[in-house]
Amino acid sequence: MAAPDGAREFYTGKNVCAPMVRISTLATRLLAHEYGADLVYGEELVDKRFMHCRRILNKELGSVDFIDAKGTLTFRTVPEERERVVFQVGTSSAASALKSAELVARDVAAIDVNMGCPKHFSTSGGMGARLLSQPELVRDILTTLRRNLPSTTHVTCKIRLLESERETAELAKMIESCGVSAFAVHGRYIPQRPREPAHWNLIKNVVEAVDCPVIANGDVECYEDFARIRAQTGAASAMCARGAQWNLSIFRPEGMLPIDVVKKHFVQRAIEYDNPWNFTKFQLREILVHNKRMASDEGQCLNKCKTWDELAELYSLEDVLKESREKRRRAALRDDDEYTDTVHP
Repeated sequence: MAAPDGAREFYTGKNVCAPMVRISTLATRLLAHEYGADLVYGEELVDKRFMHCRRILNKELGSVDFIDAKGTLTFRTVPEERERVVFQVGTSSAASALKSAELVARDVAAIDVNMGCPKHFSTSGGMGARLLSQPELVRDILTTLRRNLPSTTHVTCKIRLLESERETAELAKMIESCGVSAFAVHGRYIPQRPREPAHWNLIKNVVEAVDCPVIANGDVECYEDFARIRAQTGAASAMCARGAQWNLSIFRPEGMLPIDVVKKHFVQRAIEYDNPWNFTKFQLREILVHNKRMASDEGQCLNKCKTWDELAELYSLEDVLKESREKRRRAALRDDDEYTDTVHP
């Protein structure tokens, strides 16, 4: 099965913001792109939950929202990121993966299958890294997606290294044969954790085993590392996770901004797009913990924040909050026809 036309061009020379649990929200993705990210992944979403979501056009935000059976926001996107956002699905079934993908395909650039997460919540359901030991299931999932989704929607996956170079190369070749546009390789073995160095040399072996674009992932900690990992591995593109989690401006060619500037930019986007409250606080806490500032006055105030008003005051963004609320109020009064003209119906 062949990849769609334009796949190589789409996945070459890109700096990519990786999927991160509770981090890869719309606010994060938009800010990452503002700083220079070419492609942005959403966090892994489990197909068995997502396939039952309702697709809602949110007039107030100008967004497309996916709401689960309990009324909880599961995924939010906007038309402006349509050509660069990647929806990552956690799955152990071709049928349910397809149902989820079909629901969101018109709103994203690509569907990515998570095959590398080693966490128990993922592997216990037969998802994530558990798929690496089930090549025929991998083949079924990827070929089902590629065969049934529009050619304008790329299909990819993200894997880890297997125990031997031969096994990893064989898996990579099989994945390529499924017609994927590209796939990402996290240069660590399943048991390895982020504190252990990534194996760029082993990513290079995977790149040399296939013809399709490979996205290299692991230990990209500054802007220069994007070019460095591509050069050392031969990968078409490079992906960053932890570096982006700690400072999204890692994607800036001019160099990273002070973290206080980045935090304020993030909170502004979070306010403007009504980011999930718990995820917003989680991301800010992660930044403060990494910078050993959780015990500071800022950290203590953040812990006490329970409303957007309090968070806006903490980061001196009261005017942004006021303006955003007024903008939503005006948007809610628009005619439905006027709104649906701007978003895929």
